[in-house]
Amino acid sequence: MSKVFVLDTNKQPLHPVHPGRARTLLSRGKAAVFKRYPFTIIMKDVITPEPIPLRVKIDPGSKTTGLAIVNDATGEVVFGAELQHRGDVITARLDDRRAVRRSRRQRHTRYRQPRFANRARRQGWLPPSLESRITNITTWVRRLQKLCPLVAISQELVKFDLHLMSNPEVESVGYQQGELAGYEVKEYLLEKWDRTCAYCGKKGIPLQIEHICPRANGGTNRISNLTLACQQCNQAKGTQDITVFLAKKPEVLKRLLAQTKRPLKDAASVNTTRWALYERLQSFDLPVECGTGGRTKYNRIIRRLPKTHWLDAACIGASTPDVLQVAQVVPLLIKAMGHGNRQMCVTDKYGFPGHPKARDKSFMGYQTGDLVKAIIPKGTYAGTYEGRIAIRFRPSFRLGKIDVHPKYLRVLQRCDGYRYEKGAVALPPTA
Repeated sequence: MSKVFVLDTNKQPLHPVHPGRARTLLSRGKAAVFKRYPFTIIMKDVITPEPIPLRVKIDPGSKTTGLAIVNDATGEVVFGAELQHRGDVITARLDDRRAVRRSRRQRHTRYRQPRFANRARRQGWLPPSLESRITNITTWVRRLQKLCPLVAISQELVKFDLHLMSNPEVESVGYQQGELAGYEVKEYLLEKWDRTCAYCGKKGIPLQIEHICPRANGGTNRISNLTLACQQCNQAKGTQDITVFLAKKPEVLKRLLAQTKRPLKDAASVNTTRWALYERLQSFDLPVECGTGGRTKYNRIIRRLPKTHWLDAACIGASTPDVLQVAQVVPLLIKAMGHGNRQMCVTDKYGFPGHPKARDKSFMGYQTGDLVKAIIPKGTYAGTYEGRIAIRFRPSFRLGKIDVHPKYLRVLQRCDGYRYEKGAVALPPTA
């Protein structure tokens, strides 16, 4: 079960406790709620801390990053989370801003003069959509470091030549056929083909690596000639040419040939940011362990764990315990929402300026995104409500589908740029 983070009276992290223990401390008045997400309590009495060292593991992704805190000594997964990035939103907003500025220049209205290539970019510069991914991850590592005693970091990054280290005399073909052989290629194909059979479109079934142009007909092992197929489709195709096998399915043939040429944009973005993330993680003054995607998948399969982002994070690197205790762990689903935007004027669908936006982000002590509890004593909507509010610059805020006066609100957690939900309960490893 997911543990509860604990802080002492000086806000120093202690070892996380079982939810039942946290409930007892709260009911007896020995602790108070410090934060809702992730749930954290703070002790009221001075106690002698006995922290147990923990390791945070990171599985960086283009759209979603897996986070897990693991006790290396016992194999217990203390905390799991999936962090959803907003790189696509940032890209779309930059495109909208670019279109509006271009439209204003063509209309000869007031606009900012264009700036060209006379500005030098700092060393290590990344596009805003990629920079946001790194910032999100480092932000959460910093937060977790304040909530629990972390002593090490594991990141999925580089390839360690474990096969050569274990057998220095191996060479030629024998070097290539290590216990991790094929994992990297198949992981690439699973990402590229969306874990779907290229011929019948089925998901959630075992998939095999399939040669589009059979090797019997001169096909190679290049990535561009590989796809994924279920066992039934793989056997049905055999050594037939792809145009013959899909002669009655021209739409599938067209889609498959187009997919083979599609660039793996998400994988490219992860590949671009991995070293920048590694350098940022080193600034935490903690040892950083690196592992490959093939090693992660190998660890997850031999431990019979399902495919999720946070479980992938728990399986990163050679430090992964032989047995991971993941039963009943509830991952926290985190979605990056940002802190608003700096757009000063709202435009219509044609790009013409509309009404100006309010410059203040808060009103009467509240701002959009605050998690609140509303207790309405009477009226049509009498009752208790919890959720995030959208402020208006008048005493009427939006909470779900109702309007609430601020006098009925109590803040549970201030807006921090993220939205939280509870994920599905983890099941024990399959037999």
